[in-house]
Amino acid sequence: MTFDEIIGQAHIKSHLKKSVENGRIPHAQLFVGKEGSGTLAMAIAYAQHLLCSFSENPESCQLKCSKLQHPDLHFAFPVTTTDKVKKHPISDLFAEDWRNFVEKHPYGNLFSWLQFIGVENKQGQIGVDEAENIVKKLQLKSYEGGFKIMIVWMAEKMNIAASNKLLKLIEEPPSQTIFLLVAEDEGQIINTIKSRCQALHFPVLSNTDIAKALIEKESSTENEAEKIAHQSEGNYHKAIQLFREDSNEDIFEDWFITWIRSAFRAKGNASVIQNLIVWSDTIAATGRETQKQFLQYCLQFFRQALLLNYGTPDLVFLETKTPNFELAKFAPFVHSANMLTIEKEISDAQYHIERNGNAKIILLDLSIKLTRLLHTKEDKINP
Repeated sequence: MTFDEIIGQAHIKSHLKKSVENGRIPHAQLFVGKEGSGTLAMAIAYAQHLLCSFSENPESCQLKCSKLQHPDLHFAFPVTTTDKVKKHPISDLFAEDWRNFVEKHPYGNLFSWLQFIGVENKQGQIGVDEAENIVKKLQLKSYEGGFKIMIVWMAEKMNIAASNKLLKLIEEPPSQTIFLLVAEDEGQIINTIKSRCQALHFPVLSNTDIAKALIEKESSTENEAEKIAHQSEGNYHKAIQLFREDSNEDIFEDWFITWIRSAFRAKGNASVIQNLIVWSDTIAATGRETQKQFLQYCLQFFRQALLLNYGTPDLVFLETKTPNFELAKFAPFVHSANMLTIEKEISDAQYHIERNGNAKIILLDLSIKLTRLLHTKEDKINP
């Protein structure tokens, strides 16, 4: 993957190229950006630029890098046990799957990766077995006599044991060894690792860049590309899903509308609580990554309703497909008196699900709180 294939991010491309030209290459770098902003794609392009700029055979180097088969380019990423890998999962055991995934989804997220390897009902992590494997790899000399590069994708999924195992290596790596940590949420990375990395923060992609990429890469029409770019919120992975109509948003919309209708009717009607229990059981039966994705969708839905309620329709991109449901009619129930609390409760639910809390209890608790929040009157907080 080359810099020319990266969507937008011209300033970061320029910075990385100049750092190589000037020989100012930090040994540990942290690429931070929201899903779909191109952090992984940029890390691979940067690694290829580093390896091939100093190679005696640039053409061969470019070919090996394009297939992610360069012997001095290493990857670590979240994994878990599967039907084939029963215990001690590490990235090397998924190398072929990883190459295929990056080729097809260079802007993909963790959920799409876990779907790709058929374990979307589990949570992936970078554990101590992975850390030990990284240490062994990087203690060896480079095969081609140049840089050795380790790209750690979704670095925030390193557990404490793995982080501590890698700490000294990141602080004092062997000669010409480069760590590229790629993350969406740097807040989940321990401070002792963050402090040893030079951070680059990626902005979300502009609508113009996303629309241009859809036209050039996906043969989209201009009108369709502009509409999808607006809906994607700077996330090219989401834009691709919307274009190919293979996202989870239809089922998420059905779950969400069922939820808020039941929660709204539950006030003063105890029998409806049973509907919320059934709803909670349905969502809890899915994998934790699906649950987290759905809760993120709920946050987005509430935010869109809030924008519409406060008279900013130009910022509203959500288009519902459910019959007899109109966002404009729902919007008045989302306002300054309840939005912050709704956001906090959903974020708390995500946090507890991430940490293996009982999903049925978490989702039912959230549902019961929503029954009260949806009936909160805005004038209650006015002076």
